[in-house]
Amino acid sequence: MSKKKKQEMKEPPTNRNILWITYAIVLLFLGLAVYIGYFLRFQGPEVINNSYNARLDSFADRVHRGRILAADGTVLAHNEEDEDGNEIRVYDHGDVFAHVVGYSTKGKTGIEALANFYLLTSHVNLIEQAGNELAGKKNLGDDAVTTLDMDLQQAAYSALGDRRGAVIAMEPGTGKILAMVSKPDYDPNTLLNDWAALTDSSNTQSQLLNRAAQGLYAPGSTFKILTALEYIREHPEDYKNFHFDCSGVYHNGEYSIKCFQSEAHGSQDFVKAFANSCNGAFASMGLEMDLDRFRTSAEELLYNRPLPFSGFPYKESSFNMKAGADTWEILQTSIGQGTTLITPLHNALITASIANGGTLMKPYLLDRIVSAGGEEVKKFLPEAYGSLMTADEAAKLTELMRAVVTEGTGSSVRTGDYTVAAKTGTAEFETGRETHAWFTGFAPAESPRIVVTVLVEESGSGGKIAGPIARKLFDTYLLKK
Repeated sequence: MSKKKKQEMKEPPTNRNILWITYAIVLLFLGLAVYIGYFLRFQGPEVINNSYNARLDSFADRVHRGRILAADGTVLAHNEEDEDGNEIRVYDHGDVFAHVVGYSTKGKTGIEALANFYLLTSHVNLIEQAGNELAGKKNLGDDAVTTLDMDLQQAAYSALGDRRGAVIAMEPGTGKILAMVSKPDYDPNTLLNDWAALTDSSNTQSQLLNRAAQGLYAPGSTFKILTALEYIREHPEDYKNFHFDCSGVYHNGEYSIKCFQSEAHGSQDFVKAFANSCNGAFASMGLEMDLDRFRTSAEELLYNRPLPFSGFPYKESSFNMKAGADTWEILQTSIGQGTTLITPLHNALITASIANGGTLMKPYLLDRIVSAGGEEVKKFLPEAYGSLMTADEAAKLTELMRAVVTEGTGSSVRTGDYTVAAKTGTAEFETGRETHAWFTGFAPAESPRIVVTVLVEESGSGGKIAGPIARKLFDTYLLKK
């Protein structure tokens, strides 16, 4: 065979190699294009909006920061120019929305941080954008329309008064957060002047802390929702046969558990023990629990777990009891004391899952993004997180929570205008100091539209202090004319 023919026989493999290399390069480019598209569609805003991205604020050189609006279009934050032509951020309702709207100086918090990317993005028409660029003018940024209900926010702020604590309201069927108040508060309009005093080491008020999402508290008797759920799970056929005789103080060996103000509840079945928030009854239930299963149920209800609330700072709740815990830890944990801690936000989410038949909807604060011209740019839709419990379990807990209102500690929200399912709580946290007051519930009980959770620090009884605050929110939302 000639040398020329041998060379011709070697060429096809070389051509095939080139072809495979070409295919590989094309696939790499396609993969890169798909990734870039995915990044821009799903991850881009989150990454660009990350608080560690120092370049994002450079967008403010070309874009007037957009407005933040309540659900009804009321302006909550906007930009103005001072006498020297400098842009300043104005918070139209001051401290009423301080923690949830946040601030955009000294860093960014709240919705100012959550919506930062959108507020510094402009969707004015292309001709106007081009003209502004040529003229050296800034374009108008997009507006963020929130889920916040103006009337509810003001009602929550007013009802909490000058007491320390938090109020949160949400729609259980969608996850929309309707109101979020934390006190003590601050005026975001004077933040720069007040910053030194607010952050001084001698300041013990923690005005900058959003207690609704970041305040960790003993859940007190609101935790009995979880204890009751676990007891039902471990005694599915006979939990209604539970019986306890309450003398006001439950003794177990060297340990004693008192009911609130040592009230003797007498003969208690399962429903009455829950309605009356009988500490002795629930402490005795705890001693019957499988502690491994108890911990599993707690974590299914998002203790020791991240909450499905991305982009907004919060603290994780904690449940520390494990198998092998001693008697005192079991007694304390079963009634919501000990080392268990929860945020008002988390308590609201547990309550919302019960109201929604066991399914938790992811909480959210942004309803839509609109251009300066009013055109909708992006819509945020409700999204299910998953089931925290079965529909049957949710129905059984609703029945228990109805009894709290009709015959137990939740009488402050009892009304003929609508039905309420709730749990009150009075949480001890330090010897010699007044207890924290809790309320968490939803209405109407048979067709829930709103969840309200209230925490008032060092104020006494949940039923007497937190309940009336919740009542004002229920009235405001359900009795609108």
